[in-house]
Amino acid sequence: MSGAPLPAGYESIRVGRCVAVVRAEHRADAEAMLSDGSLYESAARDLAARPLAGRGVAYAIALPSSRVRVVVRHNRHGGVFAPITRDLFLPPTRAPRELATALELRARGVRTPDLLMYGLQRAAMLFRRSDVVTREIEEGRDLAAFMQPDVEARERASAWAAARELLRALAAAGARHHDLNAKNILLAPAANGFEAWLLDVDRVTFASAGSRAVRAGNVARLRRSARKWRDERGAVFDEGELADDPAEAASGAR
Repeated sequence: MSGAPLPAGYESIRVGRCVAVVRAEHRADAEAMLSDGSLYESAARDLAARPLAGRGVAYAIALPSSRVRVVVRHNRHGGVFAPITRDLFLPPTRAPRELATALELRARGVRTPDLLMYGLQRAAMLFRRSDVVTREIEEGRDLAAFMQPDVEARERASAWAAARELLRALAAAGARHHDLNAKNILLAPAANGFEAWLLDVDRVTFASAGSRAVRAGNVARLRRSARKWRDERGAVFDEGELADDPAEAASGAR
């Protein structure tokens, strides 16, 4: 733990070899999950868990006491050093920052799943392992799923419209996501199409609200990801999907 004050409504508990920071109303859930291991280990043992592919497997489960639907993720490093660093982090790990960032994003009007708890375990020497539990977005599919060739053009266009709205919300909030990609934008059905939710928010930094540089950076990062899906996996992607006006579409296509 970093020793920093906890956000309002959260408390710290210790159960066995784990420490967790948890929304107060979910303390019983955390205690039950930690009674025989870590949050992630508990989710993995749940016979009704639904595995979700990503950087390692995450699990969608119902919490043991409240039955709230959540996604339980074990934090892992990415990049070229991932085979070495694996899931080991120096304290306080990414988890406290992810919680603080998620709360700030929601306060600034950006949709991101509610972070209900995280857990830390001691590992070798000074290192820690961490798990994060967020509320599940029902019927959510990532943006990459809508880029598959068998998706109807109207549905794909609606998904991209929601993604553009998310980009505008991020710019208005001054929030730059340094790993924005087609897998960490989640689309869920809404009254008039879809609404977009931002995932993996530990890579978000904040600048001035309405920053043009923030919007340009987010668009460029998502465009690179979409191009990679198109070029390497045959996904369907029109450069104009990330533009708010024709001039921007022409600029992105170059």
